[in-house]
Amino acid sequence: MLVLGIESSCDETGVALYSTQEGLLADALFSQVELHEVYGGVVPELASRDHLRRLTPLVRQVMKQAGKQLTDLEAVAYTAGPGLIGALLTGASLARSLAFALEIPALGVHHMEGHLLAPLLEERPPEFPFVALLVSGGHTQLIQVEGIGEYQLLGESLDDAAGEAFDKTAKLLDLGYPGGPRLAKLAEQGHSGRFKFPRPMTNRPGLDFSFSGLKTHTLTCVRELQSQGELSEQDLADVAWAFQDAVVDTLVIKCKRALKQTGYQRLVIAGGVSANTELRQRLEKTLQGMGGEVFYPALQYCTDNGAMIALAGALRLAAGQKDAEQPPALRPRWPLMELPSIQPLTTSGAATCD
Repeated sequence: MLVLGIESSCDETGVALYSTQEGLLADALFSQVELHEVYGGVVPELASRDHLRRLTPLVRQVMKQAGKQLTDLEAVAYTAGPGLIGALLTGASLARSLAFALEIPALGVHHMEGHLLAPLLEERPPEFPFVALLVSGGHTQLIQVEGIGEYQLLGESLDDAAGEAFDKTAKLLDLGYPGGPRLAKLAEQGHSGRFKFPRPMTNRPGLDFSFSGLKTHTLTCVRELQSQGELSEQDLADVAWAFQDAVVDTLVIKCKRALKQTGYQRLVIAGGVSANTELRQRLEKTLQGMGGEVFYPALQYCTDNGAMIALAGALRLAAGQKDAEQPPALRPRWPLMELPSIQPLTTSGAATCD
């Protein structure tokens, strides 16, 4: 099955072509970072308008790159949520129009399931079951995964997601947009031991997260430094290091608990924050000590992208799932646990279903 995937949930326009026989054939991505940088964050209306400009050229680019025609398509997958409603509408409209014109099925895909399954694109994909840490700007969740659609929520953030906390702390430090990657880069110049930030909710049982208090602690630290004079670049780097260290340590502690609770030895980490080098290194070291393995997507598939939507859609379409005659409403909020389970022919490797 040849599936076109369209991702337009926020500020990145992604299109990809996935074959259940040959794997990922082509993908293209346009980031809106420069568009939103002047505002210090994503402006939903501008994001939607830019998706409209980029989607059709990206579809043409991907089809040309793969040497395929639109008439070769057998299905279209698109992000139906969660995300910004206007942005979702742009991708869904194009996907449904294409499917209608070509008389092929379309399927709305859950954005976070796309992230969760993205490691299946790799040469050495994880086998089920595993624990997944979904960590991005909008989500921080630990999920027990027994198969596609067989998800049990183990814990989640009770306030800010980890990525959101990174972005807001970066704004506090006046690092610009996008803040998370810039804070992580600055932390590389920081010194360990100068500041000790708390590890929220690690001194009690459970797998939930909370990062809002960590932001407040950072603000207090910065104000204390400002009371002593103007902040130096090293001051900012040391604060960034302490903040990142606290977030990473908290995530690692909770992942370790989740693995012990489930008895699993495989951990998947996905979402934008999974690109964080410190987090990857710490989780790899932790899993090695536990006799387990950690899996994550290639860096280009950590952030929003069309490849993960094409893959997730292909798995479900090949299992017989598709939009009804009246397509489902787009969902800015959409609990992952509401998704139905499927039984694909195989659950690992690039060519997952026939």
